[in-house]
Amino acid sequence: MATNKKSTVPEPTIKDISIVYSVLSAEERDYLDRNHTVLKYRKNQIIYQEGENPSGLLCLGSGKVKVFTEGVGGRDQIVRLAKAPDFIGYRALFAGGPHIASAVVIEPCIIFHISKEVIEQLMLKNNRLCMNIIKSFASELGFTRFRTVSLTQKHIRGRLAESLMLLRDIYGYDDEEGTLNINLSREDLANFSNMTTSNAIRTLTTFTKEKLIEVEGRVIRILDEESLERISKLG
Repeated sequence: MATNKKSTVPEPTIKDISIVYSVLSAEERDYLDRNHTVLKYRKNQIIYQEGENPSGLLCLGSGKVKVFTEGVGGRDQIVRLAKAPDFIGYRALFAGGPHIASAVVIEPCIIFHISKEVIEQLMLKNNRLCMNIIKSFASELGFTRFRTVSLTQKHIRGRLAESLMLLRDIYGYDDEEGTLNINLSREDLANFSNMTTSNAIRTLTTFTKEKLIEVEGRVIRILDEESLERISKLG
């Protein structure tokens, strides 16, 4: 009797971190292959905490991660949502100081740890690697500045609409019906949008009544991208 075999996706390797690996020479690639560590994390597991000192560069090979800071009254503010092949925690590494935010796993992930000594040796010998990391820094800095303005000046509807569009841009759709490929709790969605959880729930309900989205538990389906984009831009 024939049995159906489930197709498996191969686990990522350090070669998949193209921003690093693609610009290295054969000798440098061999050095990196021999000098990195593969770390596996479960959902809700802490990767690093605010105040800790980094020991190396963290490259996300698979999975999803949220980076957050604790705000006034113990309410978290999600400052970044990461996916492969993003770097996380590298500002603190190159600044030579502690992390100013914490990182927690949203979906099980594989992370490649490259020690500070190893990444510094590679950067000293490879200008293209330095440029790639600088570009990554610049891109993240630009996004942070954009979000700072948005989250402080936009109204609640504009902030939530923008967050939904950002989730689309970061993680994409899970199917052709517009289902976001990320399932955040209402609290996380609120923390990503700089609002209370109750306000996030009310605004999601309003968007549902306006037929902009469909919501089933943590699953959100985008029905009207154009209107959500307009609400986000108007603020």
